Amino acid sequence: MSPSSPILDEGVNVDPDNLPSGEEKRHQVRSLFDTIAPRYDLVNRIMSFGLDVRWRKASMKKLAAPGGSVVIDLACGTGDFCREIEKAGMVPVGLDLSMGMLAAARTGAPLAHADILAMPLADGSVDGATCGFALRNLIELPGFFDEVARVVRPGGRIAFLDASPPENPILRFGHGIYFNRIVPVIGGLLSEGRAYKYLPKSVAYLPPWPELRAQLEAAGFVDIERKVFTGAHLFTATRGG
Repeated sequence: MSPSSPILDEGVNVDPDNLPSGEEKRHQVRSLFDTIAPRYDLVNRIMSFGLDVRWRKASMKKLAAPGGSVVIDLACGTGDFCREIEKAGMVPVGLDLSMGMLAAARTGAPLAHADILAMPLADGSVDGATCGFALRNLIELPGFFDEVARVVRPGGRIAFLDASPPENPILRFGHGIYFNRIVPVIGGLLSEGRAYKYLPKSVAYLPPWPELRAQLEAAGFVDIERKVFTGAHLFTATRGG
């Protein structure tokens, strides 16, 4: 499905027990986010106990880009990262495939309706990139990392934040119960229940960290670092020359 395709209006049709792939995944995920956009931020704050805000602030510190740097926020949603980028003295530009999310955005940053697997940007045209909790919604990751490497200039920085089960077995067990049983209930009460049954299961799309790191290296990123939170992880890297 191309970024210029009509906005889907059939509502959420993702089967949470049968994860889609390829073009079917692109189609269904965009429909899902168009549907949950109006209350997306509220549900995120409640489900994460506000920790997602802290994680984004930590991402800005690790990005460590100079003031005035142009930083693209990939799958920007309602603009949470765009606002943090601006607060840090950088220039944000947001890209997202969901028009519903862009319509609900709360940022003054320039926003574009675009597929982040094929960005409408010139080679080496930006100084950095962020991405928050969106990697599992892409139909492929190696191609995405290649595309990010294409548009970020050599020496530019990236900071990607996504879900990650705790490494401690006890915390992992508790996180699993919360994420897979309680989160869908909260999502159902405040937004769209079927969507929030799917989203916890969609973490299965994410490869383990060693594989993610290898994909980043293959795309030309260096100085790769990872910071683990409870239920999330942040990885940063520099675009090689």
